[in-house]
Order: sequence, then C-alpha cells, then structure tokens
Amino acid sequence: MSLFQAEAVVEADETPTRPRRFAAADAAIMGAFVLFAFLLYNGLWLDLEEGYLWNSASDQNLWEWFFSVTADNVLHLRNPLSSHFQNHPLGVNLMANTAMLGIGIPLSPITLTFGPTLTWAIALTGGLAGTAAAWYWVFSRHLVTHRVGAAIGGAFVGFAPPMISHGNAHPNFVAWFVLPFIALLIFKIARGERPVRNGIFLGLLAAYQIFLGEEPLLIFAMAFAIFAIAYFATNHREFRPMAKPLGIGVGIGVLVALVLCAYPLWWQFFGPQSYQAIEHGPVGNDTAAFTRFATQSVAGQPQAAADVSMNRTEENAFFGWPLIVLMVVITVWLWREVFARALAISMFVMAWLSLGVQLVVVHEESGIPGPWKLLSELPLFESLLESRLAMGCIPLIGALLALATERVYEVASKLPEVPGERRFPLRLVWIGVVIAVLLPIAPTQLIVKERPPTPKFLADGTWRSYVAPGGTVVPVPLPSSGESEPLHWQIDAGLGYSMPEGYFVGPSGPDDKRGRYGAIQRPTSVIFDQIKQTGVPATITESQRVQALEDLRYWNADVLVLIPREHQDAFRATVDLLLRKPAEFVDGVWVWDVRTITP
Repeated sequence: MSLFQAEAVVEADETPTRPRRFAAADAAIMGAFVLFAFLLYNGLWLDLEEGYLWNSASDQNLWEWFFSVTADNVLHLRNPLSSHFQNHPLGVNLMANTAMLGIGIPLSPITLTFGPTLTWAIALTGGLAGTAAAWYWVFSRHLVTHRVGAAIGGAFVGFAPPMISHGNAHPNFVAWFVLPFIALLIFKIARGERPVRNGIFLGLLAAYQIFLGEEPLLIFAMAFAIFAIAYFATNHREFRPMAKPLGIGVGIGVLVALVLCAYPLWWQFFGPQSYQAIEHGPVGNDTAAFTRFATQSVAGQPQAAADVSMNRTEENAFFGWPLIVLMVVITVWLWREVFARALAISMFVMAWLSLGVQLVVVHEESGIPGPWKLLSELPLFESLLESRLAMGCIPLIGALLALATERVYEVASKLPEVPGERRFPLRLVWIGVVIAVLLPIAPTQLIVKERPPTPKFLADGTWRSYVAPGGTVVPVPLPSSGESEPLHWQIDAGLGYSMPEGYFVGPSGPDDKRGRYGAIQRPTSVIFDQIKQTGVPATITESQRVQALEDLRYWNADVLVLIPREHQDAFRATVDLLLRKPAEFVDGVWVWDVRTITP
C-alpha cells in the first residue's frame, strides 16, 4: 500500500494505533526542532542590534531591506510589488526579487515595531523549525506509524546540510513548511478524497508558496513529477481510477492559484523593471560534492567544501559519504516496495539533474552530457541554478529514512522471543546506525559577527538638512551586490531617502529583458568602482566632469556621502576633482552638497 491508496504505508494485517490527535510527544518533538533552530541562530538572537550572519556576505543587508520596504509599503498602503528606495529613479521590482512577501507582509507589524533583523531571525529560525515540524507531521500522520521514524525524517528535511548552507542567507530556501501539505493534498485528490475542496486548498497553498519562494516550488514540483512517473510506470492500473479526480483537483488548484497570483506574476515578468530570465552559466554540482561534508557540519571540511561549491551559501549537495552509502543500502533493501522504489528513483534522478549539462568529477570534465542539458534552455529552467536541484533530494531522503525506520521497527516487533535470552535489540542498533550516519552532517552554530555601525550622519538624521523632497543620497562608491552596507544605512535612517543603483536583480536595459544583478552603471559609478579595485585616484577630464553632472542630475542627487573606509583618500580626491569643490567632514562622514548644481 502507499500514500496513493491509504493513510499510511502499513502492512495489511496490522492495525497500529495512529497518533491522530496532537499529543505531548508531538509537542516535544516540534519543540525540540524549535529549540535546535534557535541554538543554531543563538548568536543572532542574542545580538539583534549588531549581529550579522558572517557567511551571508551581502545578503543579510538585502533581506532586511526587503522586509523593511515591504513593511513600509504596507504601512503607507503602497503597491507591495515594487519599491523606489533603490535604483532611483527606476526603482526595483520586488516580485522579481524573491522578496518573500509571504513572510514580509504578515510580519510587517514586527518589522515596523522592532526592526527587520528580528523579522530576518524569525524567517530563518522559523523556516528551519517549521520545515522540520511540517514534514514530521505529514510523515507521522500519513506515511509511518512510529513517531521515531517521522521525527528522524522531519529532522533531516529541516536541518539537512543544504538547508543549513542556505540558512546563512536565503530564508526563501529554508521555508519548506508548505510543500509537504501540497504533496499531501495531491495524494488525497489521487485517492478521490473530495477533489473539489482539496483542489481549492491546493491552489491556496500553491499561491502562498509562490509568495514564499518560487524556485523551491519549481524544484519540489520537478521531484514530485519524477516520483509520480516512477510510481505509475509499474502501476498503470492504479493510475486509471485516479486520472479523473487528479484532473479535477489539480485543475481547480491551478485555476485558484492563477486567479490569486495572476497580477503579481504579470508584474514579475512584464511590470516595471521586470526581466525574463537571468543566466548563470553552467553551475552543476561536482560529483565529489555529494560525498563531502558541508562547512557548517560536525565533520565539516571548509576547504574541501569550498573546493567544489560556489560559496558557503550554495553547498547544495554535501550529504556526506555515510549517508550516500546508507541511501544505496535502503534503496536495495526496499526496492520491492513500489512507493519506496519511486522515492529512490526520484532521489537519484534529482541528484543526476543537479550535476548540470556535463558530468564533472573533482574538477575534471568527463565529456559525458547530463540530462539537465535537455531542460536548461526552457523557460523558467534557464534561470535556475542547477546545483540547487540536489535540494529536491532532501524530502525524498527524509521519507526513505522514515520508511526504513518503520520497517526496522516492524521486523523488531516480530523477532521471536527465546526463553532465558534477551531479544536482539534491533531497534537500538538501527538508531545507532542512523546516529552514526547523521551525526557527521549535523549542523553547527552559524557564525555571527558584529556588523559595522551606521554613520551618525545617517543614523542621527543629519542627512535631512541636505536632502530635499525627491532628492537622493549617493553613497561613494554606489551600492551594489558587493557594497550592500548602504542598504543598512537607509534602514537605520528610517527609509527617509532613496538611493541610485543598488543590490537587486533587474533588466539589462530598457529594451533588454535579460536579468542582471544590480543597475546598469552610470559612467561616474564605474569610476568609483575602479578606485575601489585599485586604490588609485582617477585622473579626471573635463568630459568626465560634464558626465558626472549629468549622472548626478539623473540620480536627483542632493548629497554624496563617503564613510571612512579603505581607499577613502583616493575616493575623496577624485570626487573633489569631479565636483571642483572639497568635501566637508560632518558627523563622521565626508559629504558633498550638490543641490546647487543639480536643480
């Protein structure tokens, strides 16, 4: 039997007592998930004023900005799909920027009252704990009869190494707590359980998931589709009676989701500052990544992990060799069970897809094409980082761990009792094996360091004396993906001013819908970037002065601001030459008041 047929994978002659109602054991398990997630982010929770997740690079600043501008839009009843605070005068398409409106909007009161760092901490901590709890709930109610197996599976899904890697910087990739209920509704519809009602619920959940994270939804949909194909490939007869309710329920779900999301999706792909796709180039997983240990795990090998990953937040396949071995063993062991076999097949296919367009073995290109080559150019798929497809393995592994534990417990309960001898402790041995396999990949506390303070000129409101309504503050150098502190300054200044350029994803030009990170740089911004790289003041020509004036007027600039930083003398000398006026040192920063030349 399977989830397609009944409430659990249970032998026909068994009548176990199912934990239907929420019990103390459920509360204890879910409470443990919350406590563990809190301990992982302990450093952040204990220092919400100055704590910064070190491995997030620029992303904590970005996500706090997302949450801040979303709350500000809610407060002022503005369109929550867009913001004018970055990339002035064009603005930013928030719907096209994974702003996670499904968290940002409901938590707006918290953001407005306590600041975006608390919202950030809640999103990350709640994402991991909520994901573990949600999958545990579905596993314990609909897949297995023993809470132990469900807890093991749920804990793995919530705290798997790729989840922790993304937990440094990407709350949209750790919030998987809606996905198990989407899967459950599809199973119920397939069994013919109220396809219309469950189809409506399916559409509501899918719509909400779109506002949590579209990319995780796409990865999950791929994994589920592969699972269904693998399951029905050897069970044609089962599919026939399910076709009609599936058509009704899933069709209604798609319709409901489209009705709710049609305008936001139109805004994402066709609205102001929208883009059609963003190309990343080939970024498949090296096969070596699957057997290595993630940076922030008990057996973590930072250098080995960095050797075969993009960065600390994209360690998408670091499951460790013990778990790989165990998955092979479980696959062979449970191969005769159709449901388990379909899980295993979809797990291996998702791992294979994540290898990208060509198989790479420890940096060596094999010349063997991967199946991703067939999908990589299709709409939606072309913007997907294929290495992330390995994350589709996570719930599949969790389900297999839960099923394997269930089978061990079933066998243990049937072991014969020999008078005078103790029964072989099979359950205890299995738990020992699971601990031995999972302990090396168990997560360690995320690294938190103190963030640099916001300059007094901006934090204390001095800037208000320099900026007229509609004017902007221009940081030197301008904000970008590698220069994100100005986003934090803007938040501490109460979102009182706008900035040009910034850290976001937008189009490559007015008529070029290819996506890119950051704005199309103006010539003056390029000069500042060159100084940042070389530390050498620019040699300024008259044409560059004219261009700088044009750029400042385009940005509606009222004041330029330079904080004490690396190469500050080179920046200051260059801006002095561009504007033919010296900077003033005001409240800890160098400022150039340009209101008289940018009317």
